[in-house]
Amino acid sequence: MFVRQNFQNKNLWQESLKEHTAFKPLKTSVTSDIAIIGGGYTGCSAALFAVNNGLSVTLIDQKIGYGGSGRNVGLVNAGLWLPPEKVEKILGVDAGSKLNNALAKTPDLVFDLIDKYDIKCSANRSGTLHCAHSQNGLKDIQKRYQQLSTRGAELELLDKQQTNQRIGSSKFFGALFNKSAGAINPLDYCQGLARAAHSQGASIYESTLAKKIESGNNHWMVKTSQGSIKAKMLLIATNAYQQPITGIKSSEYTSVQYFQVATEPLPEKISKMILPNGEGCWDTASVMSSFRLDESNRFIIGGVGNLDHIASKIHTKWAKRKMESLFPMLKNIPIKYSWHGRIAMTNSHIPKIVKLGDNAYSIYGYSGRGIGPGTYFGKAVAECLLNNNEDYLPVSPVNDNQELFRSIKSKAFELGATARHLL
Repeated sequence: MFVRQNFQNKNLWQESLKEHTAFKPLKTSVTSDIAIIGGGYTGCSAALFAVNNGLSVTLIDQKIGYGGSGRNVGLVNAGLWLPPEKVEKILGVDAGSKLNNALAKTPDLVFDLIDKYDIKCSANRSGTLHCAHSQNGLKDIQKRYQQLSTRGAELELLDKQQTNQRIGSSKFFGALFNKSAGAINPLDYCQGLARAAHSQGASIYESTLAKKIESGNNHWMVKTSQGSIKAKMLLIATNAYQQPITGIKSSEYTSVQYFQVATEPLPEKISKMILPNGEGCWDTASVMSSFRLDESNRFIIGGVGNLDHIASKIHTKWAKRKMESLFPMLKNIPIKYSWHGRIAMTNSHIPKIVKLGDNAYSIYGYSGRGIGPGTYFGKAVAECLLNNNEDYLPVSPVNDNQELFRSIKSKAFELGATARHLL
């Protein structure tokens, strides 16, 4: 068996971390313009843009990048999982176009921040490949190519032979190449954003969770176990990792688990045969999988699945079989790391901005694509609060969001992935 206890739940991103940030707990009462709960991409981006525009910022979390931001695949893609026509159908043409246009250039935003603040996150802007796993998958990426190209995206539609040459595997029928996208160490990127925000004057506290939120006299009061924050503005950016907070309604979404496994660095002879240009990949299967190399040529592959239940070895065994099926040269390469994280999935697969009251928002529901959208939504909400103008927001805020049958759907995702991974 390839599964050994010494690497279960060992996160590669934590093991290879370069941006080592550490902040003290909040043990006093502080006052600032904006209180941010959540130290992922959205919260750290909002903190950075808010403090750079003259707002005083206090951000709290258990640990920067503790949630999905530190467990991400690390692909910096434009847009959402949904094709643009679907977004416009759900939101309406005007609102859908606004969101599509806003997220089309998010790789530029992310890589510009990496360059500006010298974030050490193994950034590789070699592009990404959306890989057709079947003839139906090929039809899907052909439609996406047409829809995205007419909206100004610079993409290449690769045939089977071109895809084989780029990936080093003959298992795909074609691929959609986005040269503006890329791959990063996602935890390093998140901690780098936090470091940048702190260097510009943001106050950041770890080992600090919000316990209670109150509002009154044009202020918000966030109470923690040992301190409090009084602020004119409030952002909750916990996505799929929100703990219960007295005084506000919990975010509603379907929790979907996504896991990854990774090898030790591959021998040079083998690594040169796999993704020689360094693209990050994901496929068109209904139970999606992703794969890439990191900067040390570790092979990483992932899919929908939870590694914490009794049948979780089904997922890791599938990953080993999948890896060897795509790249037979990896047959004798052992797995070293495995980890998983939660995705906040909304019914529409479109992120939600919930208005909690005056100058207060909760943002969640990236549905599996958090790096670019999370960074942009954080920037946008900072600009919205700074200018008191919701036109800056990429989607219109709602006063409430209900997601029915969340628990049932979450179990169905896991059951479906487990069944598929048995095959």
